[in-house]
Amino acid sequence: MRLLPLLLLASLLCTCDRADVPPAPAMAPLEDLPLIPLPVEMTSAEGYYYSDGDLAPEELGDAPDNVRELLADGPDVRLDVTVQEGLSLKKGAYLLNVTAEGVTISAGDEAGVLNGAKTLKQVIAFSPNTERGLFLPAGTIVDEPRYAYRGYMLDVARTFFGVDTIKQVIGRIADYKINHLHLHLSDDQGWRIEIKSWPRLTEIGGLTEVDGTYGGFYTQEDYGEIVDYAASRGITVVPEIDVPGHTNAALSAYAELNADGVAREPYTGTDVGFSTLDANKEVTYRFLGDVVREISAITPGPYFHLGGDESSVTPHEDYVKLVRRMQDTIVAYGKTPIGWDEMAVAGMVPGAVAQLWNHTEYALRAQKNGNQVLMSPANKAYLDMQYDSLSRIGLHWAAFIEVDQAYGWDPATLTEGISDSDILGVESPLWGETIRNLEDIDYLTFPRLTAYAELGWTPQRRRNYADYLRRLAPHQTWLKSRGIATYDTKVLK
Repeated sequence: MRLLPLLLLASLLCTCDRADVPPAPAMAPLEDLPLIPLPVEMTSAEGYYYSDGDLAPEELGDAPDNVRELLADGPDVRLDVTVQEGLSLKKGAYLLNVTAEGVTISAGDEAGVLNGAKTLKQVIAFSPNTERGLFLPAGTIVDEPRYAYRGYMLDVARTFFGVDTIKQVIGRIADYKINHLHLHLSDDQGWRIEIKSWPRLTEIGGLTEVDGTYGGFYTQEDYGEIVDYAASRGITVVPEIDVPGHTNAALSAYAELNADGVAREPYTGTDVGFSTLDANKEVTYRFLGDVVREISAITPGPYFHLGGDESSVTPHEDYVKLVRRMQDTIVAYGKTPIGWDEMAVAGMVPGAVAQLWNHTEYALRAQKNGNQVLMSPANKAYLDMQYDSLSRIGLHWAAFIEVDQAYGWDPATLTEGISDSDILGVESPLWGETIRNLEDIDYLTFPRLTAYAELGWTPQRRRNYADYLRRLAPHQTWLKSRGIATYDTKVLK
């Protein structure tokens, strides 16, 4: 498919004789539908689109497979896609127009078409669908993202989750226009990605996880399957190999990576800050070069996350040396480095991104160096934090984060000196100390992810907490109707 500067038009065509269209049931106007994240502009019009919804799936027309799959949960409708010269829109932007004759999604790139289809999925979900067919209120949506990067991080190192679970997570977050999936692939408790030139990383380092249960790992083919599945839903995978700390799994697999040449025992607890690579051994850099090379080769996205956090036992000069060389290696293999905010202490290469989680002074150092910041403040955005003291799982070392706290901050005013132009985006991390299955992931992710999705997409002037709660209530019902174990937030009670 050709992209910019082409105009992509996805047209949902009426499948009935207009003379046979039944009268519409009572329905909310388009601009009152409970869409999350809230679009930039919504305008209602007279009339409605009707489909009798009786088409078989094979009659869906020429729509791309990814758009078909996004709409697969709704009524069967005819969807055709054509490409024309013309429109230039911001990346990810789209126009959605609903008339009596059909529905059109216009965009300048494939991401925009997918974003429009995700909005259409919600329009369908919250519009009348009776025994007589589907009715959509007429109107126009003009929409574009506030930030280019809208992320979700899943820690698969402390607790491992297989490919099928990751795919289900991808499907859930895609509905809210999350466009980056950050996978925390290595830590003290486990190494989760096959490195063919260092096979013991998974043969030994991949065996364990927290609680002492069996861990697991992704073959490179598994990882490629995740990457492709995510891409089909408009999501870029960001791999993380955390160095120089959080490395006990690697240190248990290869004795030569330790300063004393002795392999470490596997670790299944939850303490941090006790492990480190040796910055003064050349084998360390051969190891890191091979890891970055192999993962970069199977990662089409632009980013590679180097971790860099909580390296408490790494001497400062060693930390600086190793993190700088890791950045250079990432750049050499064609990727853009991202690191937790401590990375700024080592100095950052041009284009690298500091992920603010705990140290505003480090984020400011990055900003003053001309580097962008990815916003993930632990006391605002960490999904592994409990909602309150009664939450069945989660931690609370940073804060208790109910939905109101998740929604009630502005990335552009969080840290004095860091404004919208300095911010790449927003990411909500889910660390793996207390999650064990998909139900646990759902419980801590939803509904808070809806708040973070709106932080990343909707302009600040359009965000309103009371209106968000109005829209959140039907989303809770929609999530549950699809088997998603969302938390019953107290802000709706």
